[in-house]
Amino acid sequence: MKNFTLRPARESESGQIRELIHLAGINPTGLDWRRFVVAANDRGEMVGCGQLKPHGADILELASLAVYPQYRGQGVARAIVEHLLDKSPRPLYLMCQSSLGPFYEKFGFREVAYEEMPRYFQRISKLAGLAATLLQRGKRLLIMKLQ
Repeated sequence: MKNFTLRPARESESGQIRELIHLAGINPTGLDWRRFVVAANDRGEMVGCGQLKPHGADILELASLAVYPQYRGQGVARAIVEHLLDKSPRPLYLMCQSSLGPFYEKFGFREVAYEEMPRYFQRISKLAGLAATLLQRGKRLLIMKLQ
């Protein structure tokens, strides 16, 4: 049973959004609370968030998807993604760790070849590849696209 609701973020949640993004270890740039949707529990407390982040005039990214650990596995991330996809134009891009690729494939996202990426994502992809090589973590950044 779904024990949360989705709603636009409130300005008062801006700090909490930043904290959750930090906790999740994902890209902390471009966190404008006005673009976020949040999942809130029955007490009105934020349990997860996500946004559609613009990169210039014609590139949009599904970004900043994060859920507090105690609320994972309850459909929160799926509900946020479905909500954001319902309102977004195509194409839509995202960046994620390779281990999360199968989750996003369920929504129709597919990995994009480097040559097909917008320039912004090419730069990020190169930087991530360098960082992964230096850190030797074995993780890979995926750039994915939904048509």
